[in-house]
Amino acid sequence: QVQLVESGGGSVQAGGSLRLSCVASRPGFIIDVMGWYRQTPGNERELIATTATDGVTKYSGPGQGRFTISADYSKNTVYLQMNGLKSEDTGLYYCNVVARRYGRSNLQNFWGQGTRVTVSS
Repeated sequence: QVQLVESGGGSVQAGGSLRLSCVASRPGFIIDVMGWYRQTPGNERELIATTATDGVTKYSGPGQGRFTISADYSKNTVYLQMNGLKSEDTGLYYCNVVARRYGRSNLQNFWGQGTRVTVSS
């Protein structure tokens, strides 16, 4: 299994910044994609951004222009730099990893427990 530990959440005033980190423990697995999702109050979980080992990075609606994803695959770590935070960014932020066992091609999804972000206006 791949275990994910997120950190960096907290409370911040609107306009502030936070940097989320997620470290993956992945014995026997190869990571293909690392990403961040979030669930805001009353809404379903939504994609923020993903970054793949081939260098492809994708952003979805919520954080485009304000959030930046990056990864250090030597440390099995993915980051989410969030600038210009707004009250509507308040929610639970989840790390996601898509990985496969060595020698196998089927991909598996793994999720962290989530780190809470609270933005006050």
